[in-house]
Amino acid sequence: MSLGAYDIRKVSELVERESAFVDRLFSEIHKVVVGQNDMIERLFIGLLCGGHVLLEGAPGLAKTLTVNTLADTLQLQFKRVQFTPDLLPSDVIGTVIYNHQSGTFTNKQGPIFTNLLLADEINRAPAKVQSALLEAMAERHVTVGDTTYSLPTPFLVLATQNPIEQEGTYNLPEAQLDRFMFKIRVDYPGADDELKIMKRMGAGPESSRPRAEAVIGPAEIERVRKTIDDIIVEEPVQRYIVDVVAATRKPSAAGLPDLQPFIDFGASPRASIALYQAARAHAFLRRRGYVSPEDIKAVAPDVLRHRIILSYEAEAEGKTVEQIVRQILEHVQVP
Repeated sequence: MSLGAYDIRKVSELVERESAFVDRLFSEIHKVVVGQNDMIERLFIGLLCGGHVLLEGAPGLAKTLTVNTLADTLQLQFKRVQFTPDLLPSDVIGTVIYNHQSGTFTNKQGPIFTNLLLADEINRAPAKVQSALLEAMAERHVTVGDTTYSLPTPFLVLATQNPIEQEGTYNLPEAQLDRFMFKIRVDYPGADDELKIMKRMGAGPESSRPRAEAVIGPAEIERVRKTIDDIIVEEPVQRYIVDVVAATRKPSAAGLPDLQPFIDFGASPRASIALYQAARAHAFLRRRGYVSPEDIKAVAPDVLRHRIILSYEAEAEGKTVEQIVRQILEHVQVP
């Protein structure tokens, strides 16, 4: 059903009020992090939507620094786990400890009990450790011994990984990849940005470098989440989201028969949900009370990148997921 101009204006006014902090938040982050605007925005969208984020890039591209800085601006509890080949599931979620003096067992909670968990170099740990995160990422609770604990609100896994081709890395299970709202490719900075990084990080002791100050806290984040729930997504735009995701499964039915041999598996319904949520958060950051197809096109590559499994034929011909997604977005009819 189409909504009137009054409804859109009313929501837009609400969004304008509630988004007043956004410029200040990004300004604080940029005191520490040079460039990487897309990565910062996607991380914040993930937080607003409750969607986990996977960052992929070579070492030294400020992935960990950005997540650290975001935590500083949000007044949220933050913990970091360095994933290594010898890491155990209990090192992440906790374990049961026997007390010899009292003869009782006690549960020791792991670092997963926090608001923001940085899983650093997540693909350097074996699959059993990565799988230990599945319950927490999907259900927002974990089981230690015989007891199930709810995780704090908000709870977000921000994971970094090195490119798969690097030594000592493991492929993440498809079930876990699907739990991430975004997979973001982090590229090298441009020459001007790298010059700023060199001057900022190469001069003086670390204590003299600028630090980001807190801008908002959990209460404000919860209020913004409720505002995003009010952002209008009209029926034709909702249908556009479904059509884009459906085209990753059966491109022939979407009028793209040339893509069919290149895709083994398309995106799951989680992709439609993630697109819907991320598009509304993207509109919020643009101070709009409604979602446009441009919001969907902006976030679609990061939502779909890790959810499409290419065939051997695609790999043989050098096809990438980015190329497939681009063709789908160019072809699917925009409302």
